[in-house]
Amino acid sequence: MKILWLLALLGLSACAQVPPGSNQEQGTRSDATYRAQIHTELAAHYFSRGQYRVAFTEVREALSSDPDYAPAYNVRALVHARLLEDEQAEDSFRKAMALSPNFSEVRNNYGYFLCQRQRYAEALPMFEAAVRNPLYPSPEKPLANGGYCALLKGDLPLAENFLLRALARARNQPTALLGMAEWEFRHDNFPAARSHLKLLQDTGEYKAQTAWLLLRLERAAGNRDPEAMYAGMLRRQYPESEETRLLLGGRYDAIGGMP
Repeated sequence: MKILWLLALLGLSACAQVPPGSNQEQGTRSDATYRAQIHTELAAHYFSRGQYRVAFTEVREALSSDPDYAPAYNVRALVHARLLEDEQAEDSFRKAMALSPNFSEVRNNYGYFLCQRQRYAEALPMFEAAVRNPLYPSPEKPLANGGYCALLKGDLPLAENFLLRALARARNQPTALLGMAEWEFRHDNFPAARSHLKLLQDTGEYKAQTAWLLLRLERAAGNRDPEAMYAGMLRRQYPESEETRLLLGGRYDAIGGMP
């Protein structure tokens, strides 16, 4: 199930299109594209396990079968991004978008990449572009990512717009719940923030981010014992998280990076 979820996340589930031409040409292209799809799915699997060298090998096999297979460039971009090879990642994202302009998942992923690097003016239009495709099956993802990215930028009205649209499509979307909890916290509406966090806790996602925002809520309310409890939880359970680094640096005004 985890692998199926990952493939859907990366936009690998759709069948490739076969261009018009003779039956023989269509058959050859179809076979090549099928091989590219299989190798791309394997690349995504190895990427999820942190086996980046093997993932690159599978991407190369995919592109040797079909050099125009956009999902392969998408996965290659994600591997480069994870390795902080930003120039190569950006080249692959742009190649995937050029080959498949309606491939919404790559626009979502590229927007996420840009937002992580604080290139907000470039990132936010990518999320909107992903949503414009009426055939995209999960528009709540780029909407939620756009909302959280707008929070990082400090544009609270835009964040609200994105996040409410995401929750209208999927009321338990984890990134949108986290974003709305942060939005309510920044408007001093602590009960509403806690309500969103309760729903987020029920999803089982973003546990470090949830603990960090709960800590900040308790701190703002002057509740020192619960604040200390969440601080201890972060240090013990998530010692390598961005939230723990913020805690140790005393940066209580920061919301952390993209979830």
